[in-house]
Amino acid sequence: MRAKYVLTEVFVGLWRNVTMTIAMIITMAVSLTMLGASLMLYLQVGEMKDWYYSRVQVSVFLTTDITEQQRADLKTRLEQDPAVEKVFYEDQETAYNRFKLQFKDLPDLVKSVEPTSLPASFRVTLKDPEKSAQFAAAIEQAAGLNQGETDGTGTTPSPSASASAGASAGTTAGTTENSTTAAGAADQPIAGIKQVVDQKKLLEKIFGIISSIQSMSLIVSIAMGVAALLLVANTIQVAAYSKRREVAVMKLVGASNWFIQAPFVLEAVFAAVLGSLLAFLALIAGKVFLMDGSLKSLQEIITPIQWGTVLLMLPVLAGIGALISAVTGWVTLRAYIKK
Repeated sequence: MRAKYVLTEVFVGLWRNVTMTIAMIITMAVSLTMLGASLMLYLQVGEMKDWYYSRVQVSVFLTTDITEQQRADLKTRLEQDPAVEKVFYEDQETAYNRFKLQFKDLPDLVKSVEPTSLPASFRVTLKDPEKSAQFAAAIEQAAGLNQGETDGTGTTPSPSASASAGASAGTTAGTTENSTTAAGAADQPIAGIKQVVDQKKLLEKIFGIISSIQSMSLIVSIAMGVAALLLVANTIQVAAYSKRREVAVMKLVGASNWFIQAPFVLEAVFAAVLGSLLAFLALIAGKVFLMDGSLKSLQEIITPIQWGTVLLMLPVLAGIGALISAVTGWVTLRAYIKK
């Protein structure tokens, strides 16, 4: 009987303040949509980092005057390095074809680049991608590219000394190296290297920008959440004021505070659950029409969002919305009933 009364009062209260209820549901839906999008972005950035970092390479760009013998010697040194898993050589023609494929939507840019403008390179895949910075630094020092570093006598250190210094620095940072890299341990400087690029550094800059966007979306969702909570508190106060005589009579006949508060709290929870359902539908629409629709071409760069991640948002958003609304309603009524 009590449960039937409470449920009846919930739906009567929602209908009595229908405009406030709709506003509360919409505000809750918008805030939970932003929250769900930021949570999905957070999870997706983590997956993207793992995916990209596991495939990170060190690009060793070659000079145009490198000889066949020098290139063969360099490839042998890289392949014999214990830290290297695989070495791939990309000549100028292959690099130019890949460039045209990547920027096929920018024909003016493709026309402005000559086939000879892109240098040949070795793409080095490491056994441990986390050591890419140390590996790149060792090659740069062995090739004499770090001219600003000296060994204390005013001269550029030899490749073997540079490699030893790189190994010592790696040990200080907490990374134990069993042996000095073969690329940096040679007695003769490595000839024919123009530039060494650690792809992980480039990825860190990109993920830094994405993390900033992620933080901004989270801040916006929190702001919308605060607005929704204020609207929930205001709606409950209005509903309680409209039923102040009934509340007073219930207190006189000895009804417990829980029994008095239950209909109002359940109103807020019901509105939050409806808002979370609308937010979940908005996330589904975003995946179907945006990520898998008009923005599908971005999946070549951004790893696709899995349906499991989207479906996970329904219980998460419903739980967060219901819990916060219930706590807000309970605190608001507790202060109101004591008046």
